[in-house]
Amino acid sequence: MKRTIVTGGIALLPVLLLSGWALAQSAQVESLRGAEVDEPVPLDQIHRNVEGRQQRNYRQQPPLIPHSVEQYQIDIRTNQCLSCHDWTKAGERNAPTLSMTHYLDRDGNELDQIAGTRYFCNQCHVPQADAPPLVDNVFQPSAGN
Repeated sequence: MKRTIVTGGIALLPVLLLSGWALAQSAQVESLRGAEVDEPVPLDQIHRNVEGRQQRNYRQQPPLIPHSVEQYQIDIRTNQCLSCHDWTKAGERNAPTLSMTHYLDRDGNELDQIAGTRYFCNQCHVPQADAPPLVDNVFQPSAGN
């Protein structure tokens, strides 16, 4: 019995030492957003929205949203994006019309209204922001964007 306890204690020793080392290392972790985890940081101090259209970085990139969407409602009943960008309203609102691909169902059939698979715009489209990169990035846009 004593031998089992001693053997178990010896086996547990490296685990305890490594966990103590890991705790010491975690004290040196820095936040990517430049603030403590529990410290509130207002969004307007992290980045600012950029108005106006920007060039795409690669072919087939979903266009970035060139305006704020902070108060836009997009849920199962309402999609405020469609109040300007649906093909029935885009001309009178001077807004870009949705691509025809947004009016195709999964089988490729044309629909009179936006397809359910394309209804939640912010799955693919995001507002443009002048935000500093969180990590270094070496991405180069394609020449034929």
